[in-house]
This record gives sequence, C-alpha cells and structure tokens, in this order.
Amino acid sequence: MGESTSETQQDAIRPLRDDIRFLGGVLGDTIRDHEGPEVFDLIERVRIEAFRVRRAEVERSAVAEMLDGVEITVALPLIRAFSYFVLLANLAEDIQRDRRRTAHEAAGEPPQDSSLAATYRKLDAAALDGAEVADLLADALVSPVITAHPTETRRRTVFDAQTRITELMRLRQRYPETERARADLEHQIRRQVLSLWRTALIRLARLRIQDEISVGLRYYDITLFDVIPAINAEVRAALRSRFPGVELLPRPMLRPGSWIGGDRDGNPYVTAEVVRQAGQQAATVAFTRYLGELVELEKSLALSARLVSVTPEVAALAEAGYPDPAAHADEPYRRALHTIRGRLTATAARTLGTIPATGLDVGAAPYPTPQAVLDDLDAIDASLRASRDDLLADDRLAALRHAIETFGFHLQGLDMRQNSEIHEQVVAELLAWAGVHPDYASLPESRRVELLEAELRTRRPLLGPHARLSELARKEIDIVCAAKDVVDTFGVEAVPNYIISMCTSVSDMLEAALLLKEGGLLDPGAPDAPPSCSVGIVPLFETIEDLAAGAATLSAALDVPAYHELVAARGMRQEVMLGYSDSNKDGGYLAANWALYRAELELVEVARKTGIRLRLFHGRGGTVGRGGGRSYDAILAQPAGAVRGSLRLTEQGEVIAAKYAEPGAAHRNLESLIAGTLESTLLDVEGLGADAEPSYEVMDELAARARAAYSRLVHETPGFVEYFRQSTPVAEVGDLNIGSRPASRKPTNSVSDLRAIPWVMSWSQARVMLPGWYGTGTALEEWVGGDPDRLARLTDLYRRWPFLRTVLSNLAQVMAKSDLDIAARYAELVENVTLREQIFGMIREEHAKTIRMYIAITGNEHLLADNPSLSESIHNRFPYLEPLNQMQVELLRRLRAGDDSELVRRGILLTMNGLATALRNSG
Repeated sequence: MGESTSETQQDAIRPLRDDIRFLGGVLGDTIRDHEGPEVFDLIERVRIEAFRVRRAEVERSAVAEMLDGVEITVALPLIRAFSYFVLLANLAEDIQRDRRRTAHEAAGEPPQDSSLAATYRKLDAAALDGAEVADLLADALVSPVITAHPTETRRRTVFDAQTRITELMRLRQRYPETERARADLEHQIRRQVLSLWRTALIRLARLRIQDEISVGLRYYDITLFDVIPAINAEVRAALRSRFPGVELLPRPMLRPGSWIGGDRDGNPYVTAEVVRQAGQQAATVAFTRYLGELVELEKSLALSARLVSVTPEVAALAEAGYPDPAAHADEPYRRALHTIRGRLTATAARTLGTIPATGLDVGAAPYPTPQAVLDDLDAIDASLRASRDDLLADDRLAALRHAIETFGFHLQGLDMRQNSEIHEQVVAELLAWAGVHPDYASLPESRRVELLEAELRTRRPLLGPHARLSELARKEIDIVCAAKDVVDTFGVEAVPNYIISMCTSVSDMLEAALLLKEGGLLDPGAPDAPPSCSVGIVPLFETIEDLAAGAATLSAALDVPAYHELVAARGMRQEVMLGYSDSNKDGGYLAANWALYRAELELVEVARKTGIRLRLFHGRGGTVGRGGGRSYDAILAQPAGAVRGSLRLTEQGEVIAAKYAEPGAAHRNLESLIAGTLESTLLDVEGLGADAEPSYEVMDELAARARAAYSRLVHETPGFVEYFRQSTPVAEVGDLNIGSRPASRKPTNSVSDLRAIPWVMSWSQARVMLPGWYGTGTALEEWVGGDPDRLARLTDLYRRWPFLRTVLSNLAQVMAKSDLDIAARYAELVENVTLREQIFGMIREEHAKTIRMYIAITGNEHLLADNPSLSESIHNRFPYLEPLNQMQVELLRRLRAGDDSELVRRGILLTMNGLATALRNSG
C-alpha cells in the first residue's frame, strides 16, 4: 500500500520533473552556444555539486569553495544562469498546478476549498434565510487594491518572454514526442529561451511613477477585463438563484482599486499632475476596451431586419446611427451599436481630451454617466431576448455590459494616501495663513479637535487665490485639487478613499477632512443641507500601540458631531485600514497578528454600538512577515463580524504577477477572495463558541511573551542594527531600481524608520526570514512550560480555530524557506565577532525552538507535512538557490573589502533578482 501511494505520487510529479529537465536542457544548450564550454562546464559542476549538497553527500562549503575567487566576468553569466533556471522552474510549477487541477476535476472529486463551487455547497447545507443574507451583503464589496510597493524585480520584457514560453509549454504537452508539431513548438521554445538569455535581467534606471502606473494597468488587458466581470455575473446569478425573492448584489461585488499615483506617503514623486495622469490613463484603458468591443459587436450582430424584429428602443437607436440612411439599412443592431459607439467616442473625447484608435467621431452627444451607456446596451439585450436570441445576448454583449457595470468610466478606484505628520504640518500652515491660529502644533488634542470641527462646519475656505504657501503645503493642496478634478471628470468612484498613514488620534482624521474641504471634495453643508463628502476618510492603524488604540480613536471620532454627520451622509459606512507591515516590524510576527485580531474584535464592537457599517482594509504584503499567505485562509481567520460582506486588501509587488498575469490564475485568486468573504460573512467559521474569551486570553499571554522575545533581539540588543546592516544586503536593496519610492522614510539608521519592504526583503535574501517567525517559539515554549495539558490546549485550538491554524501554517511556510546554514555565511560578514556570535546564536536558538514547538502543537512530522506541493517546490529549487546565495555572499564580501566596481555591484543585484524570483514572495 505504501509503495503504491509512493508510486502514485511519483507519477503525479513526473511531468513536472520532465518539464524542468527539458527547460533546463534548453537553457544549458543556449549557455554552451553563447558563453562557451568553460563557462557552461563551471555552471554544470556547480549545479551538480548543489544537488549533492541537497542529498547531504557533501558539506555546504563545497559550493562556496568552487565559487571562491571566481572571476567576475565568469560570475555574471553563472548568476544569470541560475536565475533563469529558477524562473523556468517557476513556470513549470505553474503548469503542473494546472495539470493537477484538471486531473482533480476530471476525476469528479468534490470541489476544493477556496473555490466558489465549494462555497456554494456550504451555503446550501447551511439553510440560510434570504432576508438575512440580503442584509449581510447589502454593501458587498471585495476590492483587491494594486499598489506600487517595489518587490516585483522582473522587468516587463522578461515577464513577457516568460509568458510566451508558458503558452508554448502548455501547447507542447498536448502532443506526443513523435509528432512534428511538438518538435516545432520545442524549436519556438528554444528561440524564446535564447531571447530571454540575451535580455538584461535588471533595469539600468529606477522605475518612474509613470512607469508604475502603466505596469499596474497592464493587468487589465491581460486578464482583469475579462475575468472580473465574469466572476461578478457568476456570483450574482448563483446567489439570486439560491435566495429568490430578495435583491442580492445590486452592484458588482468585485471592484478593483489602485494606490499607484495616489499614494504619496514617503514618495515625493507623486504630484498633482501624476494624480491626473493616473486617473486619465486608467480611464483610457477602459474607453479603449469598450470601443474595441463595440467594433466587434457591430460585426457580430449584423442581424437582418428581414429575419428578426427589434424593439422600439433599438429601432430608435438604429435611426440615429449611420449618417447615410442606406448604410446597413436592414441591420438595426449594427446601426444601434454604431450610435452607441459614436456617443461613447464623444464621451471619451470630453473626458480624455483625445479619441482612442477605435473611436468614431461623428459629432454625437456624449453620455453623461456609465449607466446611460448601460441603458442603451440593456435595450439591445432585451430586444435580442425578445426574439429568443439569448445565445447572442449572452456572449460578447453580456461581457461588455458586465464590464461597464463593473469598471464605469474610471476603471478602478484610485486611493489617496499621506502620512499624518504631513497633514499636521500643512494644516498648521493653512490655519496660520488664514489667521485662525498662529501655532496649531502647540495645541493639546482637545483644542485641536474643537478648532478643526469649527472649520469643518464653515463654507469659508482658509485659502484665497493669492495665498503664499510653502512648497510642501502648495503641493499637498494641489494634489487634493487634482483628485477633485479626477472625480469631476470620471465620477465619484474614481477617487473613493483618503487614507491617513500612522493615524493615532481624532485630530489626524479631522486634519485630512479639512484638506478635503479645501480641495472641494468635502461640502460642509448648510442649515438646510447636510454635509457631504464623496471620499471616505480612512484611518490606517499601523503600529501595535496604534492597533490597540484604534477602536478608541474611531469611537472618539464618531463622537465629534461634524465627523459623525459626514459618516451618516455616507450611509453610516466607515472604512478602517489595518497595517500588517509596520506592526510586524514593531512587535514581531505573533504579536502583530494577534494585535490585528484584537483590533478587529474591538472595531466590530464599536460598529455594533454606533451603528456604522464597518469595512476593513487589510494592508497585506507578499511575504508572511508583511501579512502574506493564502488570502482565502486569511479571510476565514478574521473574527466574527469583521467581514460582513465587504473587505479590501492590497496586492503588492511580485504577488501581483503571480496572481493576475494569467487568466486561470487570476480567476482562481479572485474567486478565492469572494469565496472567503461569503463564508466568513454568512457562516460561523471562527468555531470557538463559548470558548472564545478563554482562547483570547491564551493568545493575549502568548502575544505578550512573543513581543518581549522579539524586542529583546530587535530593539534591546546593542549593535542589532549594525548586525542587520552587515549580515544582509539591505544597503544594496535600494540600488535594485524596482520602484520609485525611497527605501527609508527618513535618512536615519533606525529600524523604525526603515520601510517594511527592504526590512523583509533583506532578511529573505539572507535566508533568515526573521520577520515571519522570530519570538513565536519562545512564547509557545514559555506558555506551555512543560505542562502536557497546556500543550493539548494549544493543539485543540490549532485544530478548531482558523486564526491559530493560519498563523502556524504561514509560519511553517516561511520557515521552510529559511536556511540557517546559508544564513551563517551571511553572519560571517559581520566584522564584530562577539556581536556576530551573540545575535546569530539568538537567531539559531529561536529558530530551533520555534520548529520544535510547531511540531509539538500540530503533530506534523515536519514544517511542510500539510503542504506537499510547497515541499516539492522547495525541493526542486534548492539546487538553484544554493549557488545564488553563495555567490551573493562572495560578492558582498568583495564589495565591502573595497572592490567597488560596476560589475561587482551588478553581480550583487543579479543575485538579489534571482533569489527574489526563487523565493516567489521576496518582500
């Protein structure tokens, strides 16, 4: 039986290993042909030795010794080779996942968790009340928000080549080895791999913010334009069929957002002009797609009036079509669509100032709103259905209708974000200029709130046209005014939220409101009219202290009449953003995760008491150290009442490409977000019942112990920052040219001022992965204290409670990617031997302790016992990671010894790129 299972597992992974072997062979042939036999032979010897290290046949030093002193001109192609080996292995793994999924479906097995099919089964079994479902989903929204956080290290050229190779490999598997078609495909793959080898892996110049806007928008044409509306239509139909008699999801549930071009926290390159560009470029993508679809519809709906009849509404549209009455005279649908294209072209010209290539400039009247376009398209849909041509209505026309309903004229909501410190400086300057108060910054909190509320109740602006302001204040006001222009041009959904980073007080929220008022986005109202604000004011609670105080801050803000009236005018909807990155850097993995959970519990209670409809926005990064992990599991791990049909979450860096660069992957990831949201909203997924409060108390103790252990290392150990800077490539991360934002908020050596991305990415490169686990082992061991009953208590919670299960599962995943033998090589870069031994000794001891406690609690034999696909992935890529890490250490040593050549620096950046690709969630 064991042998049979083993054979079955081997059969399952054989296609993957065959693909990796084939692609590795193609790359090897390319290297031999273009770099020469000597370079190829060295790469092969290193690769073989790395495999021997994996099998424990030789010591880790074997690879290091082979690379010691290697000429930089040889090192560069070697690094590129292993970087491309990893990239091609990733590609093969993606194809293998699709194979397994297809085999699962073909076998008729039950749908897998995180799929909508599985969620529908659970909802059917729960026998839910339709009216209650309608109430819980009244404000249904799932919004993945694309950010420009710089952890995507691949250039677009490399990305495109990888996509083409993936497509060819999918085609290749359809043919047996003997068929000519397969040989032709393999020849094309060789051509693409050669093109890849001849393409530079890293950028010569740092990305501009304009480049980041374009990069973020490219995913719409690649996948999102097709996938998002289709999912929205599917979910609406599935829920309405299950709960007839109630109007469910009147608006599309899945609506994307973006920070790129609106997030100026720490990014000096976001200006008023950039905000306008971001809004216009997004709208251009939408109009271009709509007009192109209308062209195709005109061709495909050339139905003859001699064969079909149309409704009066379509007849009227057709009458206004081509200027020549004889043109397509008996094709009413084509003429009607021509009318719509003309009007939509006029809309594009009015809003964009230009006409897309597929536009039709006939001097038509523009549409006032997206709903007006939909009304005309709905008329065509109704006419087709009236003549029983439903198959035609359900094809391209339905897709266009769903797309316009989802994306409108704006495509995506652009969030604005700025740090509360900047708001305070600008507001102080405005109040001083207007003569309201000469020194706002000196006021206590109560006086600030009183003054700000008074200003929010008056229509009088603080600034006149001739106000003389500092460069900072003028820039901030201009940006808010630019956001107003975007809203006026593309609609209120174009800029839906204003986020306040490092929000710690009520005045932080009111300061943002005052800036929105000055920019024209907030109307104070009048005696006979309530105040209004089209933009939601969103506090972002980031540190552990701010998370703990978040509910009190929100409650106090709602006690301010002027703010409460604004929230009431927005239907009592209030969004709160939770920061995963800074809370982790502040207090460590376990303490941060529990601080987030506790904050959500308290915010839910505030919502219950005040009657607001709370929406949480999760600022998650790609790595576990920044809130990463499977989104579906993360949603189910939320407290009861924290989701209520809506959530937003950030999608960052390399995770965006991994999730949304291919239609199948995009569909799976987006449906998992909706599946998790529906289950967390409509079902009891927490599973604690009456045991909730005692379980929370256990976690309170664990979190306190974990934070203390983490702080002893990161915040209290003298020389820790020196160790971090010398034992990781943090200084070099800023040279990677992977984003427009600086690596630090301020030019200091403090951990608190370092951005979370370089913090996490540097530990990942050095294979320590410290932000994803440190402190947890000590907390668990101390709390258990050798008591088997306490250990059994944690095991029981692990099995019953999605929160603890997800926390430990994510921890295991990140620790499986760590490698302390490699990390020891990085530690050797620390000049102070005593400091090195002290800190690395603490890291090694905590690492072992954490693994030991994980195994004791879960009962798993090793870290990835419950995740065989990741285990296989790490096994496959280990031989490619080894040389990249060893080479990075070697080149860092040379650089720090004084070899500051351009080639050495380039080599370090190439290793960082390769390792980020190999780890698949670098920051």
